[in-house]
Amino acid sequence: MPIEPDTKNWTWVLQRRCDACGLDASSLPFRAIPDLVDDNVARWPAALAVPDPATRPDEATWSPLEYAAHVRDVFRRFAVRLDAMLTSDVPPFANWDQDATARAERYRDQDPTTVLQELAEAGRSIADAFRAVPDAALARAGRRSDGSVFTVESLGRYFVHDPIHHLFDVTGERFVS
Repeated sequence: MPIEPDTKNWTWVLQRRCDACGLDASSLPFRAIPDLVDDNVARWPAALAVPDPATRPDEATWSPLEYAAHVRDVFRRFAVRLDAMLTSDVPPFANWDQDATARAERYRDQDPTTVLQELAEAGRSIADAFRAVPDAALARAGRRSDGSVFTVESLGRYFVHDPIHHLFDVTGERFVS
């Protein structure tokens, strides 16, 4: 069975704890986000330290390598979104089909060492970008293509759930605050 595209609206993570991964982004202090990203980045090498990180646990689930490539691209995409929010008034965010990107970029065929290096670079960059956000900018807004409006603060809390959740997808380790 092929991987089914994820069509869920994950904005609910801004209201309550994720029962799967354990993160409660709804109560997460904004200033904790960079350290959570740093911690997440540091855990990916162990997550890919398996005999073949491109092997899927089943045909309906991404491999550890595919998840790592996706997280790298999440870091990159949200860095662009954060920058747009800090430099433009209520910028629109183009829709991103993560499953189409995974197929087009052939995540499963990418080199694990390169993916880990790029994930680390992108993670450091987005962590630094969130660290640099001044308090006066936390209420700046951006708009997703489905109409969801985020502030810089809510975007950060929404964003950080993704890499934490995907590390759980790969390792089964739940977030502990």
